[in-house]
Amino acid sequence: MVYDLLIRNANVLDGSGAAHFRADVAIQGERICAIGDMPYATATTIIDAQERHLAPGFIDVHTHDDTNVIRTPEMLPKLTQGITTVVVGNCGISASPVTLTREVPDPMNLLGKLEDFRYPSFSAYANAVDAAAPSINVAALVGHTSLRSQVMDSFARPATAEEIAQMEVLLSQALDEGALGLSSGLAYRNAIHAPTTEMAPLVAAVGKSGGVYTTHLRDEFAGLLEAMDEAFSTARNGQVPLVISHLKCAGAGNWGGAGKALSKLESAAQYQHAHCDCYPYTAGSSTLDLGQVTDEIEITITWSTTHPEQARRPLKEIAAEWGVSLLDAAKQLQPAGAVYHNMSETDMQQVLAHPLSMIGSDGLPNDPHPHPRLWGAFPRVLAHYSRDLKLMSLAEAVRKMTSLSAANFGLTDRGVIRIGAYADLTLFDLTTLEDTANYETPIAAAKGIEMVIVNGKIAYHQGAISDQRAGRMLRRTERISQSIPTFQPNQEQTP
Repeated sequence: MVYDLLIRNANVLDGSGAAHFRADVAIQGERICAIGDMPYATATTIIDAQERHLAPGFIDVHTHDDTNVIRTPEMLPKLTQGITTVVVGNCGISASPVTLTREVPDPMNLLGKLEDFRYPSFSAYANAVDAAAPSINVAALVGHTSLRSQVMDSFARPATAEEIAQMEVLLSQALDEGALGLSSGLAYRNAIHAPTTEMAPLVAAVGKSGGVYTTHLRDEFAGLLEAMDEAFSTARNGQVPLVISHLKCAGAGNWGGAGKALSKLESAAQYQHAHCDCYPYTAGSSTLDLGQVTDEIEITITWSTTHPEQARRPLKEIAAEWGVSLLDAAKQLQPAGAVYHNMSETDMQQVLAHPLSMIGSDGLPNDPHPHPRLWGAFPRVLAHYSRDLKLMSLAEAVRKMTSLSAANFGLTDRGVIRIGAYADLTLFDLTTLEDTANYETPIAAAKGIEMVIVNGKIAYHQGAISDQRAGRMLRRTERISQSIPTFQPNQEQTP
């Protein structure tokens, strides 16, 4: 038999968390068809891995690439760090089912401009993704704030019973058409007025359909633990698996709290399906939120509609130059974006290493001066935190960005290297792997990602992107498992 593609002499990390093993991997069509020692095998294309590491393609479970996979289908920020699948629609904001006739509300403006919201149904969005033929696979959540934008005349109040019913109809249709589930962003001003009584019937609809519920908690600062309790209760009552988005202990007064937060996550996970995602940085990034303006941390403005000349400058400098308070300066800059250096390294590392956490970049591709996580999150975990700091084994780091992610989001036959699985693969050189993006120069491709394969086709090889884009929309067709994960909270994470 002549295979389509054969990768020889690879150190295979199969995504399960097991140690690597030496093998050849053969691909026929879209799927892996043979693994082992195949010295006499032939193929149309043969790649000598030269003992580099071959992993399942990385799955970025927390992105805001909703419109970018259509407008910029090459998806360089993701492909160049080994990502083969993105989950969009996080933090309560999604491109569908949405049409807008007036100014894009915050934080939906993170996804694009008015003309980018033109998908009245999930199927319309999914079909547009397929037509754009992105270089990577796309799976999508429906955002709670986006649903609110379609049925409410004001965000500054709870939804009425009639409005909740209208949102439930839109959500149920999207779930039937292949949406993964529902996301919320309850900390944002346009969702913070939504009480648990508004969320409960929507989350229950997700449970009935077999989807997943992800949430940007109502409070990531002093009220973190109470916000986690709310999320656990809502998901448990709705009988739906839960993912807490970018779990963090934000704000200087909250530093040192990761142990308590993770203990609460572990306790919940004994009785319900609960995980979290995180990114490997101590700064977050979003729209400029007046509630986060403080002199305790460094805040850098990344863009401003009213004062574009102030981009890439610290808020403190702008306020001093204008002779006003930080809060007044922030008000004058709005709408705007910002990077908030509001986490401690110790807390972040604890969350990153925990067996219940997955990796998500949370990058903002429409920010003209984005947080470096957009281009560097996944190589940073592998190179800096696993290889250099030995925070976790390489096999465990890969598990957090492959099989664990696929299982939590119902991505069947993804995130693993085994016979019959889709051939989404990333080949990297661990000795040269490095994230080069930083806060000063955030748009920079990682080093050491040698090759990326999507659905059996080479999408990226030694710095060159392929003209043949093989990504597709991944519509959910099965119920996502609610099985309670087993783990050892104090298990050894180092090699």
